[in-house]
Amino acid sequence: MSAPQFLSNCTAEAMTAAASHLVAGGLVAFPTETVYGLGADACNAMGVARIYEVKGRPADHPLIVHVASMDCLGEWAREVPGYAISLARDYWPGPMTLVLKRSSLAKDFITGGQDTVGVRVPNHPVALALLEAFENVGGKGIAAPSANRFGQVSPTTAAAVAEEIGEFLDSADQIIDGGACAVGVESTIIDCTSDVPRILRPGAITVAMIEASTGQIVVKASKSFINAQEGGESTSTSNLISSADTEIRVSGSLENHYAPAAKVLLCEIPRPGQGFIAHANMETPAGAIRLASPHNDEEFAQILYSALREADAQGLKEVVVMQPIGIGIAVAIRDRLARAANGR
Repeated sequence: MSAPQFLSNCTAEAMTAAASHLVAGGLVAFPTETVYGLGADACNAMGVARIYEVKGRPADHPLIVHVASMDCLGEWAREVPGYAISLARDYWPGPMTLVLKRSSLAKDFITGGQDTVGVRVPNHPVALALLEAFENVGGKGIAAPSANRFGQVSPTTAAAVAEEIGEFLDSADQIIDGGACAVGVESTIIDCTSDVPRILRPGAITVAMIEASTGQIVVKASKSFINAQEGGESTSTSNLISSADTEIRVSGSLENHYAPAAKVLLCEIPRPGQGFIAHANMETPAGAIRLASPHNDEEFAQILYSALREADAQGLKEVVVMQPIGIGIAVAIRDRLARAANGR
């Protein structure tokens, strides 16, 4: 296939053209504050099918619907609990996906055949401009998983999108360049289908933030979240209620995911020739190849995926990562690294 259109001039006219392309069944890769997404009209079965084709994604993996504001939530979901409304008011636009009972608008090709749908309002000016333009041409929501091949490292720049999936897109499809993503790891996914919130995938919206918004104790919903959380236990999170692993399928929930071609090794001393990612206060052992030196956990999340991509660009076979400890976004970083360490 010929190369997709690469848009770096994000004018109102360009957003309208991109929105019209979505309505026509095309694909548009666009930036969010978390990672770049590969978007299709969430009501267009053929457009959504192309997402699965381009990504090589299993058909039973649901997609997240991106909408322009929380006012759209009622179109996609039913039986929305009060705590979900509170979360939406406090953290949208932002890196948070709410999983709710689906409305009739959310078809099986979006939900993976489940009775739930994930919805979020991204916090990126280009994403919001695209969503507004999409509404103006009659669109209801944009389905958008990360813009990479299934199981591989999510892209945080437009160039990484082109490198990952450019060859699988049509010439009419578009990649919108909105700069590097500010957060760098995928959204927190919260199950809002029961009496209390459950984290299905950790992200920048943390346990403490959810509890502050809802006044409820967050449930441990998955084994991976428990393991990531317990890597940095504290008083504020030690009272999490335990729960059996959720049966709800969500994006990025496989044990092997977010993985580069290089083997990811956690918390070892790097040997000569191995890549090395660690906080800036950790020295680089002789012969190791320093890929990133973040100064704090937020910067660690922001540069993690680009550093893993750089390992592959340099042809490295192994990358050693010294995981951040503690709570907050460090939990999400440990979750992604645990999955990356399991390989593709």
